[in-house]
Amino acid sequence: MSSEICFLQAHELVSLIRGKKISATEVMEAHLSHIEKINPKVNAIVTLLPEIAMQQAKIADEMVAQDKEVGPLHGLPIAHKDLVLTKGIRTTFGSPIFADFIPDEDGLIVERLRKAGALTIGKTNTPEFGAGSQTYNEVFGETLNPYDITKTCGGSSGGAAVALACGMLPIADGSDMGGSLRNPASYCNVVGFRPSPGRVPLWPDLVGWSPLLVEGPMARTVKDAALMLSAIAGPDARSPISITEPGSLFQRPLNRDFKGVRIAWSRSLGGLPVDPQVTAVIEEKRHVFESLGCVTEDIEPNFEGADEAFKVWRAWRVELGFAELLEEYRNVIKDTVIWNIEEGIKLSGPQIGAAERKRTDLYHRIRKLMETYEYLVLPVSQVPPFDVKERYVRKINGQVMETYIDWMKSCYYISAIGNPAISVPCGFTPDGLPIGVQIVGRHQNDFSLLQLAYAFEQETEFWKQKPSVVI
Repeated sequence: MSSEICFLQAHELVSLIRGKKISATEVMEAHLSHIEKINPKVNAIVTLLPEIAMQQAKIADEMVAQDKEVGPLHGLPIAHKDLVLTKGIRTTFGSPIFADFIPDEDGLIVERLRKAGALTIGKTNTPEFGAGSQTYNEVFGETLNPYDITKTCGGSSGGAAVALACGMLPIADGSDMGGSLRNPASYCNVVGFRPSPGRVPLWPDLVGWSPLLVEGPMARTVKDAALMLSAIAGPDARSPISITEPGSLFQRPLNRDFKGVRIAWSRSLGGLPVDPQVTAVIEEKRHVFESLGCVTEDIEPNFEGADEAFKVWRAWRVELGFAELLEEYRNVIKDTVIWNIEEGIKLSGPQIGAAERKRTDLYHRIRKLMETYEYLVLPVSQVPPFDVKERYVRKINGQVMETYIDWMKSCYYISAIGNPAISVPCGFTPDGLPIGVQIVGRHQNDFSLLQLAYAFEQETEFWKQKPSVVI
């Protein structure tokens, strides 16, 4: 019974709790029991607060018993990514420097999740400072892929993706600069949604005007991701780029007729190396989009300038956030973070200006393309899940990757244009490793993107295939 509860969809759990058919206490007990059994196998949840979780669940039940108005996520257990601030709860950023850091404030996304009724039970694992799409650090170690524990779960929201896939959480938050919501979702057979910049306001944030880093929802299904987005989206004066549309926009039904809708179908995003196993899985499901009524056309869009624009702005942001730590803590910061900080230090004004000009040109090229095509479909990750001991991918199809992030161009090129993007389960390799498909929507058209993702998911239902560690 405990396992059955843990694999119910989030919207089903909320409905049962509100209808007094199951208590928040029972839901919490089931999840804590499941975590105790499964988490040691995968190391997804790294800080756990069972006593506080049970106290919150009892309060949630009292509210229902008294027929008080409750939020859209009422009674749902959630653990927050260990990059987001949680008041009174250890937040390490995956770094030994902050191994014992306890914030005195919540991040905005945590504020909104709590207000919506979600119950915080702890934190999920992430690579040091969220750098790299492979979840390991010197504080908590590696998070393992639940479909094959010798493989990586991706990153940087890796702990969140694994916790979802294993039924340890019904919803989870994550963040995404270069693919950190999408890549682990692809590797763990769950949904990861990178919303438009400003859709989920960021606070606190050193660079409030920057569109590169976003926070967003992860879930086992698109409907649950939309439910969570309804609670965390909406304007906030603390974020100057926050979108004014209310989160309630995402409470609408996701059903839609897709007859005649045009999709730009890209196998390699203009020539990126993609492992044949990835291509095969996605190509096999092209007919699903067509069965929905969509017209798919082979297009390899021009992403010239995306690499430089993303790397410059990433280096700029990493330097801004972590350069002050470098002098005192160089001996404990991982080498890839040191490299990225130093790349930021070396930047000149003309370099930043050139990168911004290229990013603007890129935005307009893709804007014009998507006047014709409502969606762009492509791989999430260029390779399937790889050996967890391999810290990043160094070659794809014989092509050498120049940096620790180059193998994630299929995600970070999309980050560079600022369009919403989602990873949805698309199938499995012959070895049983999950592969996601990435769907990109038009500028700020997040709801439309969720609609196509939902329609694809309803036809394929790959989310129902549980990982081996829980079977």
